[in-house]
Amino acid sequence: MPRSNTPSRDRLETILARLYARRDEERVFMKLYADAARAEADAADRRLSDGRTLGPLDGRIVSIKDLFDVAGEPTLAGSVIRRAAEPATADAVIVQRLRTAGAVIIGKTHMTEFAFTAVGLNPHYPAPGNAIDASLVPGGSSSGAAVSAAERTSDIAIGSDTGGSVRIPAALNGLVGFKPTARRVPLDGAFPLSPSLDSIGPLARTVADCALVDAIMAGETPKPLAPLPLDGLTLGIPKGALLENLTPEIAEAFEGSLKILSRAGVTLVDCVIDDLLNRFAEATSIGSIAGIEGSRIHRDWLEDEDAPVDSRVKATLRRRLAVSDAALEKLLRTRQDLIRAMDERLAPYDLILLPTTPIPAVGIASVEQDKMEYRRVEDLLLRNTQVANQFDLTAITLPMAGTRLPAGLMLAGRSGTDAMLLAASASVEGLLQAG
Repeated sequence: MPRSNTPSRDRLETILARLYARRDEERVFMKLYADAARAEADAADRRLSDGRTLGPLDGRIVSIKDLFDVAGEPTLAGSVIRRAAEPATADAVIVQRLRTAGAVIIGKTHMTEFAFTAVGLNPHYPAPGNAIDASLVPGGSSSGAAVSAAERTSDIAIGSDTGGSVRIPAALNGLVGFKPTARRVPLDGAFPLSPSLDSIGPLARTVADCALVDAIMAGETPKPLAPLPLDGLTLGIPKGALLENLTPEIAEAFEGSLKILSRAGVTLVDCVIDDLLNRFAEATSIGSIAGIEGSRIHRDWLEDEDAPVDSRVKATLRRRLAVSDAALEKLLRTRQDLIRAMDERLAPYDLILLPTTPIPAVGIASVEQDKMEYRRVEDLLLRNTQVANQFDLTAITLPMAGTRLPAGLMLAGRSGTDAMLLAASASVEGLLQAG
């Protein structure tokens, strides 16, 4: 989506006025950079007036998740125990690249503590309600990122995705959310959850905006996104566990999406990956990679019984401390074997296609008050998205038509096929919008 004809400063002031009006109950942003954003917007407007724009992101308003370094302040990563951390000495690499491209960084957004959970709740801060219905969960861990983009307090939001933390909240809030091949976007200056699985991706209202920001964060030259002709494309549909327990509405919308694609000339082929999913589950019976790697990152406070950390995070990480380094190294070697096996399995298909989540957003109250329901919901939200992180795929979620509450259609491709995935997704996006 191109830059608006309205001056960036005017658009920024409209958003800031909206945020100031609700400042006593703000839930989406953890911190605003009002003065710096005004200066950036003014500079962008001057460049546009002088005919020397920095490119298609110049003057666009961008929010960043609370785990990216901004020079001169501690990076909280959604946690109160990091308020006393040493200030960052430099902006995260992706923040530097966004600023160089002319982005107006409006503020840092709410996230779950240490990016560790997928529902969107953080006991230290009020939950940002879903942009469609504030009584519903936003999804996590990039909770505020999704709401800011969906409610238009940012044009584009930047989140992180370790098991679906960009795609889950994007799907639940009716957005596009993109997880690149992990190694493409540098993690320098992003507070880690799991170095083996972490990736950084955008949430926006169009595939084109996601592609634009992804290119900038990856250090590439942004190019106009040319939709890929769908006629003759082969999409694999992973029959089995990943299509179980869909709500009736999502199941119906998914089938409707398949019919739309088939009419456009896409070849849909059943594929089987359950055996690889089962092998991964067996390998991680000692604990998830994120949990084990996270326990090493947070070892310093895990020994403190009274550490003020979300009990859901603390309990899991403490259990994973017991896993030996040797067992972790073996698990990571097994993962590499399974990545190669999945790459071979998906070779016959251009992409695979799934519902992003099998359920829509649920009520905040239902998961705040019932631990078992929280666990059930989180497991379902993560089930399909985490496959892309586990097997080093690239993936995107698009708003799926035909549901009362937002739901996502996820396309995923083999490692390194990001450009093709984005081009195909732009075409699918147009089909879904046309119905």
